[in-house]
Amino acid sequence: MSTPDVFGPATLGPVRLRNRTVKAATFEGRAPHGQVTDDLIGYHLAVAEGGIGLTTVAYLAVAPEGRTHAEQIVVGPDTAAGLARMTDAIHATGAKIAGQVGHAGPVANGRSNGVKAISASRMPSPLSMQMIRSASEQDLTRVTKAYVATARTLVGAGFDVLELHMSHSYLISSFLAPGLNRRKDRWGGSLENRARLGRQVARAVRDEVGGEVAVTAKVSLSDGFKGGVTTDAGLEYAQLLEADGNLDALQMSGGSSLMNPMYLFRGDVPLKEFAASMPLPVRLGMRTPMGKGFMKHYDFQEGYFWEKALRFREGLSMPLMLLGGINRRDTMERAMEHGFDFVAMGRAVLREPDLVNKLQAGRQTSGVCIHCNRCMPTIYSGTRCPVVTGG
Repeated sequence: MSTPDVFGPATLGPVRLRNRTVKAATFEGRAPHGQVTDDLIGYHLAVAEGGIGLTTVAYLAVAPEGRTHAEQIVVGPDTAAGLARMTDAIHATGAKIAGQVGHAGPVANGRSNGVKAISASRMPSPLSMQMIRSASEQDLTRVTKAYVATARTLVGAGFDVLELHMSHSYLISSFLAPGLNRRKDRWGGSLENRARLGRQVARAVRDEVGGEVAVTAKVSLSDGFKGGVTTDAGLEYAQLLEADGNLDALQMSGGSSLMNPMYLFRGDVPLKEFAASMPLPVRLGMRTPMGKGFMKHYDFQEGYFWEKALRFREGLSMPLMLLGGINRRDTMERAMEHGFDFVAMGRAVLREPDLVNKLQAGRQTSGVCIHCNRCMPTIYSGTRCPVVTGG
């Protein structure tokens, strides 16, 4: 078979995309009252007009306690009109739009949300300084139904793709990680048990939407902490999802928002800037040796998840989206040569929203992001590239 052109049209489930590039979900920080704003629409319009095939709206919560913090959209009747306004704007550019559907689980700040967080097992929250309670059977039934209701609302609002968030120690991921899941019931123990919630959600969402939209999932290549999802376990989980047949593609990520965030980002560690953006108790905690150890340093390398992603490519037949430090045209073309179906970018298109157009036209062969990661702390005040904005 010939190698696909990364800038040529592609099919994702029932959706036709103008090319194989995806803007990865990165929290935009542009919904201060939990509603779609012109600023949020403009954020996605910039990359859509810049040539991206599919842009992804981040962290659309299925329930109030599933937000990372209060300034996040909970999908429902009160937010549907704004979401529809956003999809209309993106479609006018020729791009398609995905909604990242998730429940933050232990990554949620219960104090900010005014609702205590839930997780696979009881644990202290470094964000709210509260105890996170273990999800009950009733919680898991409620949350699964909330995923279904959210999916229906997003389809009605015109979204083309639903991305189910199953990584980064969010709720589903907390069940997958043996270090976070100490349960003795049918939700804990074996990988099959720990995978039950993610598979249940994927099946329920697919049953609801059928072939109206594409359904994908973000999964972990490795969580990067002891007791997290390993590459072996991640691949085995992905194979279960593939066998179930409810998903059109997987996006491969890594790291843990709760335990090891820099494993995902790589590059410089903006510890000072990150601490300054956090509430006082967290800020003080980050000054301790334990707090400093939370933000580990990993050297940046182009396509830093490449080797782990190849294991997934070899072990799966379903479409895969390669993520992790993709900045260059030759990396994108190499991904196509090795059987990946799409490439996802975050920081590269934050720095240059029109990067895809530049690469396709041959005006550049690489993005100019320097991977300083000073964009990370801006998620609380409107995600932006400080190098471009000057602060």
